[in-house]
Amino acid sequence: MENKWFLSMIRDEFRGGKINLEKTHKLLEKLDIQCNYVHVKSIFKDNDRLKQGRITIEEFRSIYRLIAHREEIVEIFNTYSGNQKFLVEKNLLQFLIQEQYILDMSQNIAFEIIQKYEPIEEVKRAHRMSFEGFIRYMGSSECLIFKPDCGRVYQDMTQPLNDYFISSSHNTYLISDQLLGPSDLWGYVSALVKGCRCLEIDCWDGSQNEPVVYHGYTLTSKLLFKTVIQAIHKYAFLTSDYPVVLSLENHCSPSQQEVMADTLQSVFGDALLSDMLDDFPDKLPSPEVLKFKVLVRNKKIGTLRETHERKGSNKHGQVEEFEEIYQDEIKGSETLIGSEDNPGKEDEIISVAGLPLFKKRKVKVALALSDLVIYTKAEKFRSFQHSRLYQQFNESNSIGETEARKLLKLRAHEFVLHTRRFITRIYPKATRTDSSNFNPQEFWNIGCQMVALNFQTPGLPMDLQNGKFLDNGGSGYILKPQFLRDIKTQFNPNKPPNQSDPVTLTIRLISGIQLPPSNHSSSNKADALVILELFGVPNDQTKQQTRVIKRNAFSPRWNETFTFIIQVPELALMRFVVESQGLITGNEFLGQYTLPVLSMNKGYRRVPLFSKMGESLEPASLFIYVWPFNLFGTKYRTGIVCRVPF
Repeated sequence: MENKWFLSMIRDEFRGGKINLEKTHKLLEKLDIQCNYVHVKSIFKDNDRLKQGRITIEEFRSIYRLIAHREEIVEIFNTYSGNQKFLVEKNLLQFLIQEQYILDMSQNIAFEIIQKYEPIEEVKRAHRMSFEGFIRYMGSSECLIFKPDCGRVYQDMTQPLNDYFISSSHNTYLISDQLLGPSDLWGYVSALVKGCRCLEIDCWDGSQNEPVVYHGYTLTSKLLFKTVIQAIHKYAFLTSDYPVVLSLENHCSPSQQEVMADTLQSVFGDALLSDMLDDFPDKLPSPEVLKFKVLVRNKKIGTLRETHERKGSNKHGQVEEFEEIYQDEIKGSETLIGSEDNPGKEDEIISVAGLPLFKKRKVKVALALSDLVIYTKAEKFRSFQHSRLYQQFNESNSIGETEARKLLKLRAHEFVLHTRRFITRIYPKATRTDSSNFNPQEFWNIGCQMVALNFQTPGLPMDLQNGKFLDNGGSGYILKPQFLRDIKTQFNPNKPPNQSDPVTLTIRLISGIQLPPSNHSSSNKADALVILELFGVPNDQTKQQTRVIKRNAFSPRWNETFTFIIQVPELALMRFVVESQGLITGNEFLGQYTLPVLSMNKGYRRVPLFSKMGESLEPASLFIYVWPFNLFGTKYRTGIVCRVPF
């Protein structure tokens, strides 16, 4: 029956005789078999017996079977079909329960899968699944490693904003380095498309009373503030409904600050949050009530009540000046050209007692812009003690990575208590002029909500960023684990949790599917290996590696099993990295995929691969098996937020 179906699908293509490489590739796609052209070309060459660039129908059959009928899938199919040619519904149901751990099984699920993936009509009508249907199901999105439930917003979105990790970018307008490269609207567009919810805008006085956006005191090009705001307005809610925060690094004169305020109000209209939601607020609102809202993060004069009382009044020409105390870390490299903590010219040293160095400066803020700042007032961080005593619920801090790392090492638990109450933004040090990034995981571990990265720079940090924010529907908001929100939390990422009940994650890496070939190969070869990297709290950081399969990127088979003991799975990310071994020049990166450990599906799963630039390499993927694990009541884990069943 399968043979009859196969011939009926391809016979017309061979009526004129043999077919060439291009027609072979198109015919494979017609048969719903995804294939990489480089691999098809190599396999075509091997099966073209007469070496004429054209193949017979039998030679095409050999190519099809080589690409579609992978041995590891045949073995699974034969196990559940009893070496018969078909799976009946009962067999398929057994496979789904025992191997894929699909527990919420409805009576019709096997029937629905057959109807969706079985290509042979006679088999479908008999409520059976052929191997052709099985390989199409196993290659479908339903068998990906990432849980489909995590691909939608499933978390509680009614908690205060400070209870969420928020996808954040640094100097969003830059698309290259920090000193010479161009500023471009694409920086904002691409970040928003990726689900970024906190954008940075460096604002400076421009000609003709038009504020401009660029990296001050550098040779980066300039954008008009109004065109930046117009671009953000167009793309703000394309990927996510949840609020966008505009973090203004404001260096403008009061008159141009008023222009900024007018622009924000005229472009965003009612979407711009310009008044508190309640008359007497004492905590931040939730992402849910702030849907489709734009929040301004900037310096602010006075209280929320005073802002509310001024609503509707004429604020033109009204300017407030105040002295701001801030921390200077020149020797810590946080205050080089254009950094967040070195914007002013009126700096006055008020104390020198080793490091850090404290200064004060006079800041002028136009009331019109100040009053647009409601729940995201920018306040300089001085100390955890100062914040405990004086910081208001609507005030947020920006801390450079160097200072934040010192605090993390010396006062991690205090840092956790701080981020439990206040939104904290971490930004790259100024010496990263090449737009490199730090590892964001160390700051997520202490609950920092806005860990701002240079989105234009590919590599490990952005892989972790993209992987973490895959979760919760790619909304850009991830509810922090309970132990980072609990008022009585004892959590310290640098110490093993009390009464820990670690989980065990076991993964069998079975094979690779049409991996990207090495750049050093003239055909479709690679000396393929896979690295499994676990990121999380320091005790969970580890990696393991497969052996090398020589000269095979098409279908390497490892069949190796790896086990990870994870103390804090709620913060853990798994990164699969495929490389080609290089003995002289070092290993060559071929592809990667990163996702939260708690978003991993169980059973036989396909791990899609992405390039260094974050582009899909489909159909390149890994074929793995993930054993289930349990999460039970560790003391600090009570109230875990991930409600997706394991």
